[in-house]
Amino acid sequence: MRASVLNVAAAAMALTGLCEAADVEAWKSRSIYQVMIDRFARTDGSTTAECEAYLFCNGSWTGLINKLDYIQDMGFTAVQISPVVKNTEDDTSVGEPYHGYWTEDIYEVNHHFGTADDLKNLAAELHKRDMFLMVDVVVNNFAQGFDNKIPPKVDYSKFVPFNNEDYFHPYCNVTEWENATNYQDCWLYPYGVALADLDTESPKVVNVFNKWIKELVSNYSIDGLRIDAAKHVNDAFLPSFVNASGVFAFGEVLTGVTEDMCRYQTMNLLPGMPNYLDYYPLNAAFNGGSLIDVENMRKEARTGCTDPLALGSFIENHDMPRFAAVNPDMALAKNAMTYVLLNDGIPTVYQGQEQHFSGNSTPFNREPLWQSGYNTSAELYVLAQKLNRARNNAIKLSDLYATTPSDTLWADVNHLCTKKGPWGSQIVFCVNNKASNGDAYSVSIGGFQPSDSVVELVSCTTATADATGNITMYMGAGEPKVYITASAMQGADLCPQTTVDGPKTVTKSGAASVMGAAGGVLMTVVVGVATVLLV
Repeated sequence: MRASVLNVAAAAMALTGLCEAADVEAWKSRSIYQVMIDRFARTDGSTTAECEAYLFCNGSWTGLINKLDYIQDMGFTAVQISPVVKNTEDDTSVGEPYHGYWTEDIYEVNHHFGTADDLKNLAAELHKRDMFLMVDVVVNNFAQGFDNKIPPKVDYSKFVPFNNEDYFHPYCNVTEWENATNYQDCWLYPYGVALADLDTESPKVVNVFNKWIKELVSNYSIDGLRIDAAKHVNDAFLPSFVNASGVFAFGEVLTGVTEDMCRYQTMNLLPGMPNYLDYYPLNAAFNGGSLIDVENMRKEARTGCTDPLALGSFIENHDMPRFAAVNPDMALAKNAMTYVLLNDGIPTVYQGQEQHFSGNSTPFNREPLWQSGYNTSAELYVLAQKLNRARNNAIKLSDLYATTPSDTLWADVNHLCTKKGPWGSQIVFCVNNKASNGDAYSVSIGGFQPSDSVVELVSCTTATADATGNITMYMGAGEPKVYITASAMQGADLCPQTTVDGPKTVTKSGAASVMGAAGGVLMTVVVGVATVLLV
């Protein structure tokens, strides 16, 4: 797969050269399931052999192909996979490169995951299902094991094609995380593996990478990229690389500061990024914090970023502790899943989130999915399936759904409710942080037309909007609420059977059931303001 001579865009070009089939607008209608290839499925389908956290567990591209039904049946329309290139084979003190991020040769595929034909077959199988393929790429560094003696002793001749020291920054360790010169020019993670930092300011490095990525995308029919550690690459490299690829790209910019992330859009450096702006307040809100902080960050992103709808909502990924590692409450996990899949932007769910995996820091957050038995009856699997189907159906009803910013209906410490999409295809959802022992109460929420018949998808219950377009939400046990019009249900395979919604009573176990008579407290919510009425 040697790169041929290709004409590529100059670094100064804006991000306007993306191919029509997989540009930023096409990706906004997709929902992504993130796969760590080594830990998703084996070629032979085996599930019993031991999988040690720091070692290869033998997942493969063919194993993923064989299990695509599991992903597609959950409603996802794109799959993000681990880096595909050859990694170092060094035996390091921090384990083997089962994850794919320790590049040694960009011109060879990772034989641990399969052959070049296997990777082509994966793309072909996804495209047969009208699903996109996103591939993770590493451009910041190459990797080699070392003995933890500083400075690292690196045999640059092993790196392909950057086979001498001139292609890399001189060694220094990143220590100043607010200093762009330091975190872009110095080396990351100097323990057990040396991540030799590429000199991406060098025209030679830029030209090689641009030719390589164009050919990689073409050879393997790739629809999108995730650029690992994009924050640690110099600014000018990124637009040149994305334009050369011809497809949409997420760039990993690990920051919770609005101006630090949004500048990657305002300066035309990247079309999209995983949404770390939401990630931090969202986790805090579901662990004793306030959903007002989430709404405030949403407002900041709308103001600060050029295109917040090109950000990728998530609550878990391969670098962060699992949501359930911090709090195992199932109702909170359901609310987090609901927010991720129905929020503005491009939703991303990391493998195992739908099985409520609870691994903590790396590598324990990279559990093999086969240990779940690929359980399609798991509560979060079923919820993700329903929410994805609702989102996909809304997009089918109106192509404006994915490109229309949501309206906030109500935000307080315990609730965040939004309406997204044009009338007729709109989804109204409310998340809360009360957890499984949450109390029973009623809330009046807008988002519909007077007399609209609506269906709440989590409980499959029905209601009718009043003369103001409000519906009464009967809350209990911390469950999220998701509403669509009954007319939008037709052919969507969402709730085969429904019952009329009503007040809830919460048992000691936290379970909610419908009460036979009206009662309790009704909170009327109009334009984000709640008033309490006795009924």
